[in-house]
Amino acid sequence: MKLVTFIRNSSAAEEVGILRGARVLPLGELGFAFADMNELICRSTPAERAAMAAAEGEGLALDALTLLSPIPRPLQDVLCLGLNYADHAREASGFSKDAFGLELAAPIFFSKRVSYSQGSLAPIPAHGDVTAQLDYENELAVVIGRDADHVAPEEVRDYVFGYTVLNDVSARELQTRHKQWYFGKSLDGFCPMGPCLVTADELPYPPALRIHTTLNGKLMQDSCTDCLIHSIDEIVSVLSQGMVLRAGTIIATGTPKGVLMGTEGAKFLKKGDVVVCAIEGIGELVNIVE
Repeated sequence: MKLVTFIRNSSAAEEVGILRGARVLPLGELGFAFADMNELICRSTPAERAAMAAAEGEGLALDALTLLSPIPRPLQDVLCLGLNYADHAREASGFSKDAFGLELAAPIFFSKRVSYSQGSLAPIPAHGDVTAQLDYENELAVVIGRDADHVAPEEVRDYVFGYTVLNDVSARELQTRHKQWYFGKSLDGFCPMGPCLVTADELPYPPALRIHTTLNGKLMQDSCTDCLIHSIDEIVSVLSQGMVLRAGTIIATGTPKGVLMGTEGAKFLKKGDVVVCAIEGIGELVNIVE
């Protein structure tokens, strides 16, 4: 299933639904009462999800709706992987060896504060008062479906609820100046996600999906999600050894080569720029810098 959070253009109330082509089936009208996507992830049963997938209805036309981020209000900070594609690690080290010239033998984890995640077609704030080095990072985000505690790598698949596209927007001079990445990754509006949350059963495991980004129509990133240095199995297993990953946890798995800090002669994002982060089987996350 492709699950979405949306509002009807005649209403401000958020709803959860199933995206099918150019229409959305509201779950409430199908008899499934979930207050939001977090509740669906944390409380729905396999039987309920199977019934949702089989449900039929006329649904609502997309042009009568506004799609939000599938998870507008994450339950916790988003967990992130740094330098998890080899080609991106090289370009990052070239930008700042002091900040990014790190040993890659073990996963590099950091977190990203997200009080609200905007969806596709929503703006990315430029924050021109604090940054002149605004950058994008297209990432496959993994959403955990049940509490994961001391999970073995071969068991991780059973804990994955689904996947979405996440743009790990970054202020590069803040990221390097403060000698850690939290502040430069966590400004308001720095975590758009969407357009939907695809349930794990819809995609191969581990996902081997084309991931690509365009900036104002120019292809900037083009890779595959099977190029991760540290796999989803390793990431989730390692984290779960020392802390319980609660249902609803979002993990951004890293970005491939082609971000602006690694592109020779490229300028950083400015107002009016259109960033399209796309992952095969999930869709396009489109945002304009404002």
